[in-house]
Amino acid sequence: MWTYNKTLQYPIKIKQKDPRLAKFIISQYGGPDGELGASLRYLSQRFGMPDQIAKATLNDIGTEELAHLEMVGTIVHQLTNGITAEEAEQMGLGAYYTDHGVGLESIQKEFN
Repeated sequence: MWTYNKTLQYPIKIKQKDPRLAKFIISQYGGPDGELGASLRYLSQRFGMPDQIAKATLNDIGTEELAHLEMVGTIVHQLTNGITAEEAEQMGLGAYYTDHGVGLESIQKEFN
């Protein structure tokens, strides 16, 4: 199995928010060439490999691609940290915006 160290291999320290840049970076999650798709391709291809070395190699690569998702998420988080829902909407990130700080009461008011 794997050992998870709660640090990124390449620390990300973005000091200035930039929602426009985040809009482009976020496609690396699940876009056509995104990390999730790459990971799933490697992890599913391993099942068709004829020997254990090839299977293990594809498993390692697929797992590494999953780790890239954490870096992409950190970049997007730091680029959008502190923006409002209105700013997210203006920058084209409205579909991705979720306010995790609201309580159930706020959500219920919005839908009633």
